[in-house]
Amino acid sequence: MTYTPNPERYSTMEYRRCGKSGIKLPALSLGLWHNFGHVDVLENSRQILQDAFDAGITHFDLANNYGPPAGSAEENFGKILGEDFQGYRDELIISTKAGYTMWEGPYGDWGSKKYLVASLDQSLKRMGLDYIDIFYHHRPDPETPLEETMAALDLIVRQGKALYVGISNYRPAEAAKAFQLLKEMGTPCLIHQPKYSMFERWVEREGLLDLLEQEGVGCIPFSPLAQGLLTNKYLKGIPEGSRAAKAHGHLQQGDVTEDKIDKIRRLNALAQQRNQSLAQMALAWLLKDERVTSVLIGVSSPAQLADSLQSLQNKVFSSEELEQVEAILQ
Repeated sequence: MTYTPNPERYSTMEYRRCGKSGIKLPALSLGLWHNFGHVDVLENSRQILQDAFDAGITHFDLANNYGPPAGSAEENFGKILGEDFQGYRDELIISTKAGYTMWEGPYGDWGSKKYLVASLDQSLKRMGLDYIDIFYHHRPDPETPLEETMAALDLIVRQGKALYVGISNYRPAEAAKAFQLLKEMGTPCLIHQPKYSMFERWVEREGLLDLLEQEGVGCIPFSPLAQGLLTNKYLKGIPEGSRAAKAHGHLQQGDVTEDKIDKIRRLNALAQQRNQSLAQMALAWLLKDERVTSVLIGVSSPAQLADSLQSLQNKVFSSEELEQVEAILQ
């Protein structure tokens, strides 16, 4: 059956300006880090993408190494894009990144011009695209001069392979330098993608949000639910099959302490008072800050996507509620 998008898709989503650019992003964007690889069910991935677009989510975020295996999320996304989204490319913001290990040898990792240009060429091929909307450097490279990495981003825009560029995982001092270099080259940085959640607040402590506001750069937090900790999954401890239960995941058992579980339970009680799930409150809490352009959500099912979208129904916190959140997180 041919997919026909919901004609009302733009009436329910909130769109926020990305820094001082001409681009607006949906309050929630869809990240394809998990659940879109060759190990996953393609039809489930397809349904998530269709439901997201139907709800006004116009921004899909990928990276060269998303899968598993690496590259397969881009391949599957490209396949679904070609089959279901013909004629809608101009309504989408598609982003990808390079910066982590992608292939063998000295040119398949980090931040050299050689790696970034080659990686984007591969990404475009996998997705069947002529250009990408936003291309990110995925993490700072301690060995390659920042000038070279930023010159590669500038080159990619001048080649017409990307419209905008961004950076991810950069601390404020490095980010400030990157912004300055890009500005001098005439390709200003559009957006920064940091890890940010109720449990991960370095962007506030280290002044990154202030820097982004000052420089007119957008902010799109990833891992807003702290790898699932800020959901009702961990209210009774570590459930079987969860990310923390798998020894090889990004979330380790050692991350789920008694103190963390106590905080999760207290936050959950506050969320219930607000008529929200804990996950919905955690997303709304990030969106309360106007410096946050969009929040990147990862979902494993259409039902989870629908649940996340509910966070947009109640983004307002009273000063008393914010104080309660701070008291719990201290």
